Amino acid sequence: MITHHAALVYTMVLVSAADNNMPDVELQSIGDMVMHLPVFRDFDRSKLTAITSECAKLLQDKDGLEKALGAVKEALPEKLRETAYALACDVAAADGKVTQEESRLLEMIRFRLNIGRLPAAAIERGSRARHMQV
Repeated sequence: MITHHAALVYTMVLVSAADNNMPDVELQSIGDMVMHLPVFRDFDRSKLTAITSECAKLLQDKDGLEKALGAVKEALPEKLRETAYALACDVAAADGKVTQEESRLLEMIRFRLNIGRLPAAAIERGSRARHMQV
């Protein structure tokens, strides 16, 4: 079983890797969130690279995505499930466009974590607003 911090990181990595491309802007976004968000205050940031690598390795396994999503759901307390979805949405929006693959993965995360449509729409709209550029 992974920790709740690792589950949040896994969620971000899953979205970034959804289209088989992890742009620098998405990786930087993950690092920024880990450095600044209150949910990561007690996280040992030196473990970020190892956790990211663990997730990437898991994705190479047969049924790796399902295993990763299962680990995320198991590790997250219910009160952090919307947080995980918000982090995932922010990573997807970080490069200014959400690909079909990212959108599909967000849908899978939403379903797996039992995020309702209305809260999900509000979270998605907030991510879009935060990442809007002129």
